[in-house]
Amino acid sequence: MTPPHPPVAHDPATRTNGGIVPVLAFAGIVVAVMQTLLVPVIKDLPQLLDTTPSNATWVLTSTLLSGAVATPIMGRLGDLYGKRRMLLASLAVMVVGALISGFTSALIPMIVGRTLQGFAMGAIPLGIGLMRDELPRERLGSAMALMSSSIGVGGGLALPLAAAVAQNTDWHVLFFGAAGLGVLSIVLTLVAVPETKTRAQGSFDLLGALGLSLGLVLFLLPITKGSDWGWTSVTTLGLFAASAVVLLLWGVLELRIPAPLVDLRTTARREVLLTNLASIMVGVSFYVVSLVLPQLLQLPTATGYGLGQSMVVAGLCVAPLGLTMMFTAPVYARLSAKYGPKSTLILGLLIIAVGYGAGLGLMSAAWQTVVVSVVLGTGIGLAYSSLPALIVGAVDPSETGAANGLNTLMRSIGTSVSSAVIGMVLANTANHVGGVAIPTMHGFRVSFLIATAAVAVGILLAVFLPDRRPANGPTLLASSADDKAAVERPVERVS
Repeated sequence: MTPPHPPVAHDPATRTNGGIVPVLAFAGIVVAVMQTLLVPVIKDLPQLLDTTPSNATWVLTSTLLSGAVATPIMGRLGDLYGKRRMLLASLAVMVVGALISGFTSALIPMIVGRTLQGFAMGAIPLGIGLMRDELPRERLGSAMALMSSSIGVGGGLALPLAAAVAQNTDWHVLFFGAAGLGVLSIVLTLVAVPETKTRAQGSFDLLGALGLSLGLVLFLLPITKGSDWGWTSVTTLGLFAASAVVLLLWGVLELRIPAPLVDLRTTARREVLLTNLASIMVGVSFYVVSLVLPQLLQLPTATGYGLGQSMVVAGLCVAPLGLTMMFTAPVYARLSAKYGPKSTLILGLLIIAVGYGAGLGLMSAAWQTVVVSVVLGTGIGLAYSSLPALIVGAVDPSETGAANGLNTLMRSIGTSVSSAVIGMVLANTANHVGGVAIPTMHGFRVSFLIATAAVAVGILLAVFLPDRRPANGPTLLASSADDKAAVERPVERVS
């Protein structure tokens, strides 16, 4: 039967729905909250869960691993079956995970709940894909910038709020609050976000998804647990070797099938490859400040360098990092429209370098950490905002979800590497007083130098990106003949 009102494909050039951007950005912020939700109670987790410190770290590690695995998979599923549908599924899984964690104080159920919460990280690339499909060109730059920055915004804002909740109420309230935010995000998405009509052709690469998942777990697990197991232990080295073998075999498989989970030929393009490598460096630099400043602020003044602040005040001092990232999005849009996303990426990385350089000497008062947070937030906001525009400008519209999923994964790998390396540095430079390891100022400064080195590598990679300065709005079409043909390939429209 012919429907009375035949569906009409959305035309991004004419859509004016004003609710899409704030609703999708809110979803990204909610998802990012999961990553830092338990930071204020990390040191108390062994006691709260009646387990050993090494076992308690799995509460954080599980979220990281599941998020890394889910990000490219959910992006591809969104390309195939609808990005809004997969976004709602991601948020629903997160809500279930938060409720499981909220009703338990046992280790295994807590890890299960935290694993489910991590699956929601796929919401970031799905949101970017929806914006590309649904928004007019002139609004796309600032919208993608805000969505990309939501990872840092959510993480930064969650710290003081989670600290206040943990300090004044039962710690399980953190999970119930997260579940409530997830439900609100689902409702807003249902009301304000339409389903995209753009679909990728082909079927879901289940074998590729399993191979990538196994390879990522084998790679990220020793990164996150290497300091506990020993970096030269048989377990750590064996997992790294197994990861290399699995990912190599996975790559061979992806190159041979017609509809792969990740199009490695597209990923190997200079713009996509260099952007993904630069994303790792940005991820490294972002996480260093999140690890160093809260510890410095909360160390007692008796150490001679600790600032003696409460958990809540420490969170408030770091919160400008996320707030500045959020307010940087419209600034990025103007800069990118005039100079291109490559230039804004380089500018952002240079500002990050200035922030860490200044931070080497600005660690003696709480207000100084606020200054450092603002400068770093500006740089990281510009850098994060540039990444999706560079990716979107180099891939076919039907591949947006998967390509941005892979880019988000690269940032997650950067933060994972940063966590492992900085944790090792702080542990090896710590003073031991009464059996307790206390981070030193030397360790903090070495951490900032590592971040600066990562930024320098990122700048070097960004310099070799192709120049694509848009005349109007963000560059969405590739400039080379091959890339242009790829962008202009017809995609299936689903009515």
